[in-house]
Amino acid sequence: MNPTFFPNRPTRSIRLTALTGALALLACTASAQQMSRLAARGPQIVNAQGQPVVLRGVNVGGWLLQESYILKTDTLDCQRRIQQGLLRTMPEKDVEEFYRQYRAGFVTKADIDFIAKQGFNCVRLPFHYDLFLTQQQRWARTKALQSPKSDAALTAYVQTLSQWYDAGQLFTDLDQLDGIRAIDNVLGWCAADQLYVVLDLHAAPGGQGTDPNINDNFRPLDLWKRRDAKGRLIYQDVTVRLWEQLARRYKNDPRIAMYDLINEPHNLNAEHGLSADNQELSAFYSRLIDAVRAQKDEHLLLLEGNGYGNEYTNLTPDKLRVKDKTGLVYNSHRYWCPNDAQAADPNPNQINLVRNLAAFRDRWQVPVWVGETGENSNEWFAAAVQQLNAQNIGWCHWNLKRVDAGTSFLRVKPYGSILTAEGRAKLLQNSKFENCEVNRDALFALLQPADARQPFARHTLPATIPAAAYDLGRDGVAYHDTYSARIDYREHKPTNTGDQYRNDGVDIQASTEAGAGGYAVAHTEAGEWLSYTVTVPKAGQYALQLRATNSGPAPARLQLKLGEATVGTFTVAADPATTGWQTVAGGTASLPAGTHTLRLLVEQPGAVLGWLRFAETKAAAQGGQ
Repeated sequence: MNPTFFPNRPTRSIRLTALTGALALLACTASAQQMSRLAARGPQIVNAQGQPVVLRGVNVGGWLLQESYILKTDTLDCQRRIQQGLLRTMPEKDVEEFYRQYRAGFVTKADIDFIAKQGFNCVRLPFHYDLFLTQQQRWARTKALQSPKSDAALTAYVQTLSQWYDAGQLFTDLDQLDGIRAIDNVLGWCAADQLYVVLDLHAAPGGQGTDPNINDNFRPLDLWKRRDAKGRLIYQDVTVRLWEQLARRYKNDPRIAMYDLINEPHNLNAEHGLSADNQELSAFYSRLIDAVRAQKDEHLLLLEGNGYGNEYTNLTPDKLRVKDKTGLVYNSHRYWCPNDAQAADPNPNQINLVRNLAAFRDRWQVPVWVGETGENSNEWFAAAVQQLNAQNIGWCHWNLKRVDAGTSFLRVKPYGSILTAEGRAKLLQNSKFENCEVNRDALFALLQPADARQPFARHTLPATIPAAAYDLGRDGVAYHDTYSARIDYREHKPTNTGDQYRNDGVDIQASTEAGAGGYAVAHTEAGEWLSYTVTVPKAGQYALQLRATNSGPAPARLQLKLGEATVGTFTVAADPATTGWQTVAGGTASLPAGTHTLRLLVEQPGAVLGWLRFAETKAAAQGGQ
């Protein structure tokens, strides 16, 4: 039978597709029914049985909003400018197709399955409001972003947005919107793994601050300032309507843990023509909360304070003018700050320090949650989450993926430029889960106890061990470096000066030296050390060698220790005129059978370290490098 003769009858393939989709929907519904709706009970988040739930999760940023530093397009500053660059070289339909492919591959079920296998229980989903516009509506926004300095173009877009708003044409026919498709996919993937989802409006209409990378806005703070021809704060009206529609759709969905109403409002202050005490933010949150609750939606609502999510003057429960104050959760975003349990801010409403965060929770009897934390060294991660875990405060790591970076869980290989066809093709390939490299050290830091140490690689003697293949673990446990965590946001010095391979305080740089595994340990200082777990199959004598360079003014000296005993010493001669590699003999070590921890201690700094070699004395006598 030729199906073309029956234009109103679905073909067999279409019927099968519809059946498959229906079965998938039933499976997702079944998974959703297995998950328990979360609620607030005093300072705790609890499930339907009243049991406390501590949400520990991962952000999937850079996917539904491209942040420049995640993709290594820093000079482009934000998604809007990335799109401007693309539109200079390709038609708009091709730009849309690139973004369709990007959204289809950057995060998939495989990524969500990976998150679940690590033991996390939630995913925070940052998204851009423009994904809830129709394609035709998004074209109107695109026209404005192509003329970034034109006030007339921006005014025209705002007026068009107002017309859609008044005509009830925004966020309708939800099943056809890219943002809804993405949310529904994530909900299905996460429910299959028993992961909760936090919906995060990361780039709000008009922009919630001054940082274009986060807001992707046309003008700073337009969410709070831009009025339409009728004098309305139209971006706020649009934001309210978006959350109304999301609440109507998802109000009965237990897979969603929280709605994160606005990501990181910042620089709402007198300097930028707004109040000095969060009056605008307080009024808008009150409006958003009432709008969601009016849909009979009882989901937890996550509030983010001024100052990138941390300052809550006039945002405390007693100050919010809302009909229903139940189900509120207060957020902190913790970056580049001290993890000392005794560190405190004199402002009790500034809650990025753990002591303030816990005190705020206890004073107001509300749950608190760290919606973002990370972007630091493994040592900082470990200290941060252990402080939070001790207080039973949940947290969400930023981020799942980054291009050529060690702070994320998955490292995307460099791809060139997003503004070239070759670069875009490589980005689409390199960012797929199966092509990413797992940053095992970052995961280890977040998920293991403070005193945990494990081999980074298997070292069975005799062997040549790359210097950068030291054990996994915290500063003082697996290694020691004089600067291993950034605790002041004004300090931009990297903890890993070479910015290569691993995310500890150890300074690692690229190297082509044979046997070094592509990397070398540099910028050593006196007192620093590296530990290596080695397996010795049988007791014996091992000749020790170190491959190193030293362009400094004085010889470098290092000791190899087994416990407190020194089993080898190395002196790397100074040669200021060259960076040539030397193979330095360290003597002969008598090592017992078994698994041992060896520690390479810097006594006198200056050397760049390539590898350590342990050769059986007989083999060493016959020669070697």
